[in-house]
Amino acid sequence: MVHQERERPSHAKENASPNPAVRLNPSDWRRELLAGIVSFFAIVYIIIVNSSILADAGIPQEAGIIATVLASAIGCFIMGWWGKAPLIIAPGMGINAMFTYTLVQGMGLTWQQALAVTAISGICFIAISMTSLVEKLRTAIPASLQEAISVGIGLMLVLIGLQKGGVIVSDRSSIIAVQSFADPSVLVTLLTLALTCILYMRKVPGNLLLAIIGGTVLAYLFGAVPTNAAAGGGGFSWSTYGDVFGQLTVKGLPVMTLIVAVFSLTLVIVFESVGLINAQLNMSGRQERFQRVVQANAATVFLSGILGTSPTVSTVEAAAGISSGGRTGWTSIVTGVLFLLTFIAMPVITLVPDPAVAPILIFIGGLMMPAVRNISFERLEEGLPAFFIIAFIPLMHSIVDGIAIGFISYALFHLAVGKGRQVKPLFYIISLLFVMHFVLQTI
Repeated sequence: MVHQERERPSHAKENASPNPAVRLNPSDWRRELLAGIVSFFAIVYIIIVNSSILADAGIPQEAGIIATVLASAIGCFIMGWWGKAPLIIAPGMGINAMFTYTLVQGMGLTWQQALAVTAISGICFIAISMTSLVEKLRTAIPASLQEAISVGIGLMLVLIGLQKGGVIVSDRSSIIAVQSFADPSVLVTLLTLALTCILYMRKVPGNLLLAIIGGTVLAYLFGAVPTNAAAGGGGFSWSTYGDVFGQLTVKGLPVMTLIVAVFSLTLVIVFESVGLINAQLNMSGRQERFQRVVQANAATVFLSGILGTSPTVSTVEAAAGISSGGRTGWTSIVTGVLFLLTFIAMPVITLVPDPAVAPILIFIGGLMMPAVRNISFERLEEGLPAFFIIAFIPLMHSIVDGIAIGFISYALFHLAVGKGRQVKPLFYIISLLFVMHFVLQTI
């Protein structure tokens, strides 16, 4: 249940902002401090999980950890100062999968080029956030397709988690094969997944972080850790980050590939960010901060490309802090400070193995499934395109291609059944751009 704040005079609400010149009473300070701490422990798992996904793109894990921490801390500070709302900024789950498994592994970009795409998408997002276009984009895309994107990305996270945990492997005869449950990595992944679900359902504070810690202990007990990792210990080095910071480039990237990558990433970032921000501002009663919060989020996406990580979003875990009473930007600032303090624990963070991270990906994928309830499958011109997105994103291992097929088929099917006027003109433009993406791939 969301904590209900007692109604205060309007001038008090105005003054409750992250401005050193403003005085908060002791109860306000305690409430914001507690909310910031709760939000931090709800989201801190992202440091380990995001750096693991970035490593699959070729970014050294140590550098990925530093980039994730910096992007999260700076994002929270910007949110607190500019957005003045209790939302938490960190690299987004699903978008980080798009960064690594679609842009880099799927479209053939280097991680340096993918960082450039991230920064350019951030610039596009900033431009959109300054105008009414952000609302036009949100309303132009049918709700069924927006929900389908969330479900499709969730299934892709499940697939990635099963692969990282060693539960499934590629197989020539059956495409995918299940590993023996006697394999230590498989056993640890499944046990940690069970632990994650139980802790979450029991509403244990810091449940995902505790699950990662528990999975790490199990991995070392069962011998599910690579020999070199087990012997690594305290060998953390900051030097690798110098090879990642500011290394974004578009050199060697075909113009059309760049356009498609930026367009697709911006589209996903806008949909996910606007939806999450809207819901969380409703929880906190700060709807009037909407545009500034979106702008704070957009600025951090741009900085993500420079810092060396996948795009940031306003995370769903902010709901934990809001439920604990967070109402102002001080909540976000407290979380940002705690992110910076994690640098002390860097040598320990690097010891976390894949079988302890993989269950978190699977679990988060499961949390994204309820969105399917909002999709109407009765009308095929609505249901089939949504189904295509849900199925094709994981099966084609490409968020961009899955979205493209869903959008194109939605426009085509509505025209075919005589309902073309129900589709907004902007949606047809987006669909045509996706058609051009496929055409250019064949040339």
